Amino acid sequence: MTDPLIPYLDSTDDLTPFPHPGNAMLEPNGLLMAGANLKPDRLMLAYRNGIFPWYSDGEPILWWSPDPRCIIWPDDINISRSLRKTIKKQVFTVSYNQAFTDVISNCSKPRPGSEGTWITTSMTDSYCELARRGHAESIEVWKDDQLVGGLYGVVVGRTFVGESMFSKQSDASKIALVTLATSRRFAMIDCQLPTPHLMSMGAVCIGRDKYLEALKLLIK
Repeated sequence: MTDPLIPYLDSTDDLTPFPHPGNAMLEPNGLLMAGANLKPDRLMLAYRNGIFPWYSDGEPILWWSPDPRCIIWPDDINISRSLRKTIKKQVFTVSYNQAFTDVISNCSKPRPGSEGTWITTSMTDSYCELARRGHAESIEVWKDDQLVGGLYGVVVGRTFVGESMFSKQSDASKIALVTLATSRRFAMIDCQLPTPHLMSMGAVCIGRDKYLEALKLLIK
């Protein structure tokens, strides 16, 4: 069941706009709407307005815009001394958009201590379609021709909205994130929600209004 305090859209509704993010709930933080669908146009409308889907199998699609928002300013990416040594050794190679489906497949696998995943089959299909249309991208990290880490996300102007990352070897996902930050392609990396890992890499939390203002400017 959905919370009666938030709007619910039928899965066939392609026309009704999202509520303004300022209408999101305080608890749970950022819950804005339920229902609708994951069609490319609906997804891109969400991301251009600072909204993203996050839900589990068996739930309706839930749409979020939390306050504060976790972001990384690329120039402020934190590269530890040990990570710099790993990068200098060149034991990993990096590619762009060469294995998007494999990256999202690895990201969707349950993490240690977790029984499920929020990256559902329908979500995987939708983001792969975004990638085919040029709206989503991946960074892959390889060792000995084996995919050992990576990340994927949605491109919104000069903002990269990171969705998930994975690592099969130490530092692999960190190298993907550093590669993204130092590519000079994006002025803001949206991490959505803070984690200790992201905060250690230089992420900060900013107010939703400030985030939306920056997003609007970077779309232009």
